[in-house]
Parts: sequence; C-alpha cells; structure tokens
Amino acid sequence: MSKPKRSENFFPLLEDISGHYKEVIMEKVSEERMETLEDYVIKEEKIEFYLNKDKFLSVMSIAKHQKAHIIGFLLSEAVIKSVDDVEEINLSEDGLKVEVIAEVSQEGYENLFKEKTLTSGCCVGVTGNADKAFECAFVSTDYKVEAKKILNYMVEFNTPTELFYKTGCVHTAELVLEDGSIYKSEDIGRHNAIDKVVGQAAMDKKDIKRSVLYSSGRLSQEMVVKCVMHKIPIVVSKAAVTFQGIKSANEHGITIIGFARNSKMNVYTHSGRVYV
Repeated sequence: MSKPKRSENFFPLLEDISGHYKEVIMEKVSEERMETLEDYVIKEEKIEFYLNKDKFLSVMSIAKHQKAHIIGFLLSEAVIKSVDDVEEINLSEDGLKVEVIAEVSQEGYENLFKEKTLTSGCCVGVTGNADKAFECAFVSTDYKVEAKKILNYMVEFNTPTELFYKTGCVHTAELVLEDGSIYKSEDIGRHNAIDKVVGQAAMDKKDIKRSVLYSSGRLSQEMVVKCVMHKIPIVVSKAAVTFQGIKSANEHGITIIGFARNSKMNVYTHSGRVYV
C-alpha cells in the first residue's frame, strides 16, 4: 500500500518507529475488484514486569516507554506511593523485560493477585487494586483552564501520529502540566498509554496535580480511577464518555470532558474548572 498522503499540518515523530510495526501482504477487496497490496500492522509484544525479582505481570503492549509504563502501573495500583520508593529499574536488552526494585505497600502488592474487574478497555486491562484509596478520594483544586486553550490543544492532539497513519491501531495519551511540560505516549491499550505518561512525569519528579490528561479513547470508569489515584483534575477525550465514567468523575472531583472536537466539547462534571 502506498504511503498515506501527509496533510500540511502533519508533524513527524522525532524518533524511529520502525520497530513498532510490520509490513504484511493483504488482499484489498471492493465490490469491483481485488488487489494485492502491502499494509502496515502494529507490532505488539509481551512485556514482562518484575518487582523485587518476582514476575507479577505480563502485558501486551508496544515496546516503548517500558520503564515509565511499569512505574505508572505500580502508582496506579497503589503498590508504590511515589517514584521515590523505587531503588532501581532495569530494562532488558531486547526491551521485553522490566525489573524494578522498590519499597512497596504490602497490601497493594498482595491485592495485585486478588480478583480484579476486567475493564471495558482494549487489549489488557484490569482495575480494582486501589479500591480503598479510590473510595475515599476526592480531587479538590482551584486549577482552571480556558476552554479555548483545551480546544486548540485538541487540534494538535488529534493530528494522527506517523505510527497511527501507518497502522490505525494505537491510542494516544498526553499529560499537559501547568508549567508547560508535556508527556506523550502511544500504545495499543488506552490504559497502557495513560500509565506510560504518568510514569514519565513521575520519573521526572513532576507534580501532576495541576494538569490536563488528554486521551484518544472513550472515558469509562477505570479511566477516571487512574485520574483520581494520581489527582489529575481534568481529563479530555475526542471520544465518548460512559455513564459510570460520569458518575465516578462527579463523585470523586474529576472534570470529565468528551467529544472535544473542532470548536465544541461536552463538559459533564465539575465544569467550574473550565472557563470561557
């Protein structure tokens, strides 16, 4: 298949993405004809997570930002309280094994192996490890963002990356901090992408309590859980919002915004954080 035509506002990734997709041969079929073409498909890998020398999880993911991924996941699941609990982190030469040595919450660690709720997300996704912390949490902040700023940023956010252009098979997450710092990652799973950007910020010792999380996927309850756990006050998506996502966001102080496209967006909860 020929390379996609790039629009005038296309911005290429400043990194080599060739290791994250494969070229395959396929038959493109229409009502009138069939033709043999090359196509690009995403290359997912089984990434093994080790904590204090014990393997605790294998996740299907893109082999990219693996260190940030495991840190973000451990923070999301309340296994560690902060990145300062991490003593050492190592990535294998092939990129398929991440090892962390850290001081952990024993309760959080044990809960990793208890029954979880399968999320409504794509790929691998479980939630429920941080139930106790989530139940009593409420995000309270005076942080506000201008509606125009959110919508203008969404124009750039919604511009497909080169990896999406080639495969059509990745979700994107970006964390935009008040100080202007931006963390971005892609993955086949929207949950993975969020864990990765949170992990990047944590590894840079950034305070993300005054930030906006942008996601390409639908905003369901488990996505809100991640925002609550990390005290991210505002989450925005170009996609839809579920009822349980709205209910959880309202109860736990998250401003949840869906269908942010062009010059419009739907603010479902805690709209006082958005001003015109």
